[in-house]
Amino acid sequence: MQISVIVSVIGPDRPGLIDRLSSVIVRAGGNWEGSRMLRLAGQFAGMVQVAVDESALAGLESALVELEEAGLQSRLHRAEASKEAEGGGRLYELEVVGQDRPGIVSAISGALARLGVNVLELATDCGHAPWTGERIFKTAATLSAPESLEAAALLESVEAIAHDLMVDLKPADQ
Repeated sequence: MQISVIVSVIGPDRPGLIDRLSSVIVRAGGNWEGSRMLRLAGQFAGMVQVAVDESALAGLESALVELEEAGLQSRLHRAEASKEAEGGGRLYELEVVGQDRPGIVSAISGALARLGVNVLELATDCGHAPWTGERIFKTAATLSAPESLEAAALLESVEAIAHDLMVDLKPADQ
């Protein structure tokens, strides 16, 4: 029987890491189904959803040890969706931009959690404003909100965090 697992990896970035990871997966009988990978502060980090026959799972776990030779730490997790995560709901794209300061992500995620909103995907970045040079914080998130939550209430909750943040909320393309 085919099962779905998540392989997470992290280590110093350099050419060939994805080739090494994909080779390990295919040799162990796995099929690469989806992934998110990026480089942050010189480190390569990634998550891969792999379909594998349950009888080949132990072989995949053993094969992942080979990645340590490439300097990658890896973990294998069984993919078991929770009822809360699967809940459906209304999908939104959220963008927030403003002057950087400690605690912005904590404040936004706290406001979302209090409303029962699930963050499906989150990307953040800090840069500098072109003319002033001040640090600017940017975030983009995909959210799943309860059907009963109106978009206006969600927007108001995030905007209430600080008046100097620009907040954009729109329905996600489904």
